[in-house]
Amino acid sequence: MPSQRFAPPSEVPGLAARRIAADIVDGVLHKHRTLDDQLDGGGAHPGLKTLADRDRALMRRLVATVLRRLGTLGHVLSRLLDKGIPSEAPRAQSALLIGAAQILWMDVPDHAAVDLSVRLVQSDRRAARYAGLVNAVLRRCAREGKALVEEVATQSLDLPPWLLARWSAHYGEATARDMALALGHEPSLDLTVKSDAAQWASRLHGETLPTGTVRMLLHGSVTMLPGFAEGQWWVQDAAAALPARLFGDVKGKSIADLCAAPGGKTAQLAHAGAHVTAIDRSPARVARLRENLARLSLQAETVVADAVEWAGPAEGFDGVLIDAPCTSTGTIRRHPDVAWLRQESDITALSALQQRLLRKSVSLLKPGGTLIYCTCSLEPEEGEQAVATLLAAEPALRRVPIMASEVAGLDEIITADGDLRTLPCHLPHADPKLGGLDGFFASRLVKS
Repeated sequence: MPSQRFAPPSEVPGLAARRIAADIVDGVLHKHRTLDDQLDGGGAHPGLKTLADRDRALMRRLVATVLRRLGTLGHVLSRLLDKGIPSEAPRAQSALLIGAAQILWMDVPDHAAVDLSVRLVQSDRRAARYAGLVNAVLRRCAREGKALVEEVATQSLDLPPWLLARWSAHYGEATARDMALALGHEPSLDLTVKSDAAQWASRLHGETLPTGTVRMLLHGSVTMLPGFAEGQWWVQDAAAALPARLFGDVKGKSIADLCAAPGGKTAQLAHAGAHVTAIDRSPARVARLRENLARLSLQAETVVADAVEWAGPAEGFDGVLIDAPCTSTGTIRRHPDVAWLRQESDITALSALQQRLLRKSVSLLKPGGTLIYCTCSLEPEEGEQAVATLLAAEPALRRVPIMASEVAGLDEIITADGDLRTLPCHLPHADPKLGGLDGFFASRLVKS
């Protein structure tokens, strides 16, 4: 038996989580890889398999905090650095960002944040010579950082300027600031439950929203929560749970769910008694949708196809739901990488795709059928303007305004035209982590 003195040294606790967090931050900022790609599926970071649940949760919080506060972090670090963040050593940059995020917004002792960031740099060949710099800057951040954050607290630095300008123009400057402020908080976990929301809220130590969603703060893994294995609920933002309800009673009706994966809306419709055909072009995403339906003991026909090219049945559908591919700017509170990966130029190409999907949906509808069009975008071209363009081109369609009574009396989420428009600052709460909604748009159209 080998002597104990030859055993490999154990790594400093928490360093592996920070190393993987640094890799993923680098992946977003320098390689333009999404968080989803780096956290799940075949492209996931290989080191994730070795992390305990606690370290995995820490890693996710580190990454999300850096991306959620990236503009403010840039301001703070630029004030503390004479020559700016070293561009030729990405690991030095990510170590500074991760260290400062812990010092300024996370419940991590300052000395631990500094020490582990220095170790991160020391373990990278290109960045090792910056270890002294990282140490000095983060020590200054611990002393001076919070005052530097306060200097720019009202400037909405954590959004790209092009996005803030768009929101200010469309929603007004005050609302845009409120939206930006809401995006700075780590969001809650929202669940759509099959039945008895109040009972599940009590079991999960959460609360029931007016719309029936159960909202809670997650501690640990979703899969370990009561009711997950039994298929009693699924994860779905409260705003994302609204569009499928706009069909009204769907029992026995045929509904096509286009771009359906990962399947939250498919599950809602199937649970309500609809005969659902769920279409998505990604085989991997359809496989995930099937897994979700199996866990929930729900039935739906699934099709791997490009919805624009899909023929569909000759008899058509009673309803079509499109949650169209979009810039996803309404999901930044849950996917903070979106703010830094999207460009304003993306809107034009996605708007064209949305029009193709809308025209296709009209052809799939029976006379008298209902089309629900929705996107998780806050950009008017992908919501209000998309519907206006469709209505101008399709005289057989008419809008059926959504009533506040259909959305738990929340008047503020209904537009003057009768469409649904949720904003990140809607549904405020005394605890910011329990407030807010994803940004969603939905419109209800009927074919004559």
